[in-house]
Amino acid sequence: MTPTTIALGDLTVHRLGFGALRLEVETADERATSAAVLRRAIELGVTFIDTADSYDLGRNEELIAEALHPYPVDLVIGTKAGQCHPGNEWIPLGRPEYLRQQAELSLRRLRVECIDLFQLHRIDPTVPLADQVGALKRLQDEGKIRHIGLSEVTVAQLAQATEIAPIVSVQNLYNLHNRRSEPLLEHCEQLGIAFIPWLPVQPSAQAGAGEPITKIADRLGISTTQVALAWLLHRSPAMLPIPGTSKRAHLEENMAAAHLELSVDDLKALEHVPAPV
Repeated sequence: MTPTTIALGDLTVHRLGFGALRLEVETADERATSAAVLRRAIELGVTFIDTADSYDLGRNEELIAEALHPYPVDLVIGTKAGQCHPGNEWIPLGRPEYLRQQAELSLRRLRVECIDLFQLHRIDPTVPLADQVGALKRLQDEGKIRHIGLSEVTVAQLAQATEIAPIVSVQNLYNLHNRRSEPLLEHCEQLGIAFIPWLPVQPSAQAGAGEPITKIADRLGISTTQVALAWLLHRSPAMLPIPGTSKRAHLEENMAAAHLELSVDDLKALEHVPAPV
């Protein structure tokens, strides 16, 4: 039986969280539907929600507050700063004064006095890492953020950052079909740092009838998405997947994966799954 909770510093959350990126707010109907999805996530036991200052130019954070504030006492909200999103580009921006500004804006939009988890969205190659993590450490010392995390980092960068401030989480691309962050995952497991895989399910992972993930899904009467999420939870006790959706039915399907048990044979069959075409 896989563990059902994971630590984020002194906070404990259920190991299947919710990524809010895909929630829609352009129309009143979309906003109401997205708010309902957030509330349903809480009903289903979600205690960790992931967002960022750059998601929909801050409107994603505003939606979370609109739907859930005042927050349940066990809910942990993680947000990020350090990457702006003008148009179709994602641009790292890690100047200390910018990170402070974005933290203040996130506090306002989320309607909190202290952010549970504040992650550096990307390391800005034009700014020393010590300055970027140092800015978050100062915010932590001031009581404006509780815990610090990183996103898209290497083992070496994580080691450098931990010399400046305690790091409780990393958020890197990782899923059944893309395991390039395997060394970092193993490093996090050794140190007791939560590993939050973004894109936990490969969007194009439409496996054929003869592939292992499809065979397992068909035998268990579930979706391949559920198999992929269950595999992540079995892969490491450090894993904290955050599947996101704007649809209630997909949310309920994703959350059901937390209760799936894959056999030893299933896990062996999934050891070497090729990247989808």
